[in-house]
Amino acid sequence: MEFSVVMPCLNERETVAACVKKALHCLASLGLEGEVVVADNGSTDGSPEAAAAAGARVVRVAPRGYGNALMGGIEAAQGRYIIMGDADDSYDFSALQSFVAKLQEGYDLVMGNRFQGGIQPGAMPFLHRYLGNPVLSGLGRLFFRAPTRDFHCGLRGFTKAAYERLDLQTTGMEFASEMVVKAALLGLRIGEVPTTLAPDGRSRPPHLRTWRDGWRHLRFMLLYSPRWLFLYPGVLLIALGCLGMLWLWAGPRRVWGVNLDIHTYLYAAMAVLIGFQAVSFAVFSKVFAISEGLLPEDPRLTRLFRYVTLEVGLLVGAVFFAGGVAGSLYAVRLWEATAFGALQPAQTLRTVIPAVLMLVLGCQVILSSFLLSVLGLKRKGSKLQ
Repeated sequence: MEFSVVMPCLNERETVAACVKKALHCLASLGLEGEVVVADNGSTDGSPEAAAAAGARVVRVAPRGYGNALMGGIEAAQGRYIIMGDADDSYDFSALQSFVAKLQEGYDLVMGNRFQGGIQPGAMPFLHRYLGNPVLSGLGRLFFRAPTRDFHCGLRGFTKAAYERLDLQTTGMEFASEMVVKAALLGLRIGEVPTTLAPDGRSRPPHLRTWRDGWRHLRFMLLYSPRWLFLYPGVLLIALGCLGMLWLWAGPRRVWGVNLDIHTYLYAAMAVLIGFQAVSFAVFSKVFAISEGLLPEDPRLTRLFRYVTLEVGLLVGAVFFAGGVAGSLYAVRLWEATAFGALQPAQTLRTVIPAVLMLVLGCQVILSSFLLSVLGLKRKGSKLQ
């Protein structure tokens, strides 16, 4: 079997037969040996029977969810190449030749682009067309360097070998995003072809919910990109906090008629602390995601762990902590110079705040080093070994 067309289905009786017939006719007209697999996800309207009567092989998938349905259908497919698309008759299964050509050229993943192929009136809600899809597709290119202008097009093709390599985990709407994200992270060859989008042929409302599913896709991309969620904001906070503390070290500053003094100094120290925690979370998230198979292994992180061991982390944490202790002792000496009497907070806190910051950072580094050692433990199935 060369090509398999996989369609997830949940109560699509009005349209699934037409989709199956179009796909089968297209495969035959191209001279391809292929099949149509309908992955039914618990339909109660007779969709499986309609699909089977139209010539599809129906696979029942009990666990609910868009991702579950597609995984069940793809795993049952016999083709070397897979083309997937919704069974609501919004995609034109009679025009699959561009996907076939790209896959036969050697592309691992071929995405449809509805903005290039044409979106018929009423086929895509206004917010999806002009806000949701452009923004999410732009973030996908920024976060993962995915070379696609329509990140969420449901009509796409891929090789069975590439699918097995992706090791997809999500069971809901995020499945489509995970496929593109992992393909980009693994360096697979990704192509794009124009495709059309028509109003679906169903009389019932679609399963998609604009704000809920848009947030789910955005949340997924953020969680899959610890760099943009944690690392870059954390590094920025550390840099701004350190610059602010150095700028206010000698005394108060006046900017645009406003006096900035010890209170601003304290907030700058807080920025450093929050930034360090964000950077730590970036490393924790990356290590956990790799060990659980959610993200592919990062050679840079593997090389880093050869040098940044638990012992190195403990040493760095101890140095920070010792610096904090030294600063605290110096603050006590300053207090002693006043016979332990009243202090000038604006002066004393310029020593106390960095001392406390170093004490906290020392503890954070030590505790983080132990947590990383736990997350990176060699165990069966772990990819960080």
